[in-house]
Amino acid sequence: MAEPAFLFVCLGNICRSPLAEAAFRAAAEEAGVAVVADSAGTGGWHAGEQPDRRSIAVAAKHGIDITGQRARQVTREDFDRFDHILALDPQNLADLRRIAPKGGRARLRLLLDAVPGWEGRAVDDPYYGGPEGFDRTWDEVRAAADRLVEELVQTR
Repeated sequence: MAEPAFLFVCLGNICRSPLAEAAFRAAAEEAGVAVVADSAGTGGWHAGEQPDRRSIAVAAKHGIDITGQRARQVTREDFDRFDHILALDPQNLADLRRIAPKGGRARLRLLLDAVPGWEGRAVDDPYYGGPEGFDRTWDEVRAAADRLVEELVQTR
């Protein structure tokens, strides 16, 4: 059986989705669960760039190096490459549903829908704030990552 594949999507793929990818990889590794994980943005303005320096710093604070990640835009192929595409806010989910090709295999949903009581919520976008916003974003994506891995473990 192939490893389950997850794509985390925000707007520019430099703040929230790189952290979500990193948190999910870390949670899966800690649980001994093999997964495929990537991140992308619905917009392509930052394609090829590293994550925001503040995202790099908060990931490093948790022992994770994300300097090798590069921003990219979601492609039509992603809807067949991934089992799960997780939007970090309702607007990006709406945009993903709009561009999804008919018959794509990926299940689309909000990332925080994985956390009981947080359904329908957006992951805070820390871009225009200070470093404390990135800590809050990390806490949110890590909570969701832990729940996603729990779901995987339960369905094994």
